Amino acid sequence: MKVVKSSDYVTDNLGFGAGELTRSMGIEIIELAADRSRARMPSAGNTQASGRVHGGAYAVLAESVASLSAAMHAGDGKIALGTELSASHVGGVSNGYVHADCRALSLGRRLTVHQVELTDDDGKLVSVIRVTNYISSRKAVS
Repeated sequence: MKVVKSSDYVTDNLGFGAGELTRSMGIEIIELAADRSRARMPSAGNTQASGRVHGGAYAVLAESVASLSAAMHAGDGKIALGTELSASHVGGVSNGYVHADCRALSLGRRLTVHQVELTDDDGKLVSVIRVTNYISSRKAVS
C-alpha cells in the first residue's frame, strides 16, 4: 500500500490542504476520488482514557475522507460542507491504525452522501459512518 502525505496529495488534487485537524490527528489520505476514497489514522494520540480510539476520532476520520471525496465531486470553485453525520460504533481499536473505506451512495448537484466503513489492521469492522455534504460556492464560505 502506497501512503502519501495528506497535505501534498489533497493539495495536488483539490488545490487546498486537508486541514489542521486532519494533520494533527495523523490522518493519511491513501486514495482520493469522488466515488471511492481510502485513508488511515494511527490509534496513537487519538485515544480516550480507556486506551481505545475515541469515537469522536472515528467521526473526524470519516468526515474528513467523505468531505474530501465530496470536494472532488464538487469541482473547481466549490466546496463541500458537512451537514449530517450518523455513526454506529461496533468495535474498538487500541493499537495500530484505523482504516477508512469511503464510498459514494449519492453524488448530486447540491448534496453528496458517502458511507465510510472503519476497520482495524486485521480488517475487523469497528464503525460505520454516513456523511452528508452540501456543495456550495467557495466564496459563500466566510
